[in-house]
Amino acid sequence: MGGLAFLLLPFLAPMATTAVNPALRALASLNLQVFPTFQPNEVDHFGFYNTKTFRQRYLIADKYWKTYDGVILFYTGNEGDITWFSNHTGFMWDVAEKLKALLVFAEHRYYGDSLPFGEDSFKDAKHLNFLTSEQALADFAELIRHLKRTVPGADGQPVIAIGGSYGGVLAAWFRMKYPHLVVGALAASAPIWQFEELTPCGVFMKIVTEDFRKSGTKCSESILRSWGAINRLSNTGSGLPWLTRTFHLCTSLNSEDIQRLKDWISETWVNLAMVNYPYPANFLKPLPSWPVKVVCQYLTNPYMSDSLLVQNIYQALNVYYNYSGESRCNNISETTIGTLGSRVWGYQTCTEIILPFCTNGIDDMFEPRAWDLEKYSDDCYKQWGVRPRPSWITTVYGGKEIHSHSNIIFSNGDLDPWSGGGVTEDLSDTLVAVNIPEGAHHLDLRSSTDTDPPSLQLARSVEVRHMKQWISDFYGNYRKQP
Repeated sequence: MGGLAFLLLPFLAPMATTAVNPALRALASLNLQVFPTFQPNEVDHFGFYNTKTFRQRYLIADKYWKTYDGVILFYTGNEGDITWFSNHTGFMWDVAEKLKALLVFAEHRYYGDSLPFGEDSFKDAKHLNFLTSEQALADFAELIRHLKRTVPGADGQPVIAIGGSYGGVLAAWFRMKYPHLVVGALAASAPIWQFEELTPCGVFMKIVTEDFRKSGTKCSESILRSWGAINRLSNTGSGLPWLTRTFHLCTSLNSEDIQRLKDWISETWVNLAMVNYPYPANFLKPLPSWPVKVVCQYLTNPYMSDSLLVQNIYQALNVYYNYSGESRCNNISETTIGTLGSRVWGYQTCTEIILPFCTNGIDDMFEPRAWDLEKYSDDCYKQWGVRPRPSWITTVYGGKEIHSHSNIIFSNGDLDPWSGGGVTEDLSDTLVAVNIPEGAHHLDLRSSTDTDPPSLQLARSVEVRHMKQWISDFYGNYRKQP
């Protein structure tokens, strides 16, 4: 998609499947069974002409569930295969016994195996027309009603929505739109204010830059100067083949590929900031602990020659792309591999999930790029045959006018660039912000480990305390009913 690809940053990206991951190891040690199930759901919840249904997948685990005083923890699936999210949301598994919880992981329509039109689901804009957050929330609502009707003991239980990233946004919106179905929501790394003009478009990249600046002397400055070095080298006679070899690319560069190359590098720095975890992890790629700090060890001198600076940039990128030592070459069309639906996510960001980004090369380490809605719209139309509605999300979900809602925890890590569009201050006694200074992208939803910083441990304890209160309030009110 050229320049558009960089502006359509997914909340998350796919994962690799190798490397030691303490979060997954801890989950496996619990020996918990997950049962995949399908529920028929309406393709169109808001019209009456289309009566088609599709099979929505969900996972359910009941090892620690108590039907008398338990709770249903309901993961609001986001842009990918739900099994991947269940494996990377160790927090729910960690608290299942403590809360006597039934765990449900609901897959988002058009992702994983939940395809409204099967193989034709991505065929054209007509088939993709039912891919909206509103339809997805209605799927979740119908699924909860189905569980309450069909699972013995579920009917009299409270439900808490939990999600991270786009899933965290959905968890918050779910509580706002369906408060009769969920008693509260944990919205982790949920940038509900990244839309329209609620947050300045440059905040995201400023946070990315600050992560690199704090992780190494001259690190962000080296990255800033690298763009000019790549431009100059690409304009020399032997520059394109040299850049192809230096970055170990799978295909040869031509002059039209330089912007794609720089977008690929930029997105890599963004991904590193998102997954700057305090332990080795393979959330997007197999990475060491504090990977930004490891990357910055290669970027200490921005004033060397162009060729040496670019070679150091490659060494830094190699931490992300080949920490496992198994990669043969790099594909600038991919910053990750695996199970998330990055392509169809592009459709969502061309319709209602409009996330303005911009850079100026002064407050951040990226080349200047303005937010151009007109060009963005034209690019979306060329690719998908649709045009974005940038004001729709704030119209439907309220923007910053959400004080009438209740029982939502907004957790954010200060290292996470998405925190710039998140709720980081309490809005009321029941709309609570939990901030994690050493936290990257929804770190609190990952399994607990021995290396968790104190601020993360505190955040989780606050989250559990609020959830216990919601459960207690529910049963107090429920048992008072005649």
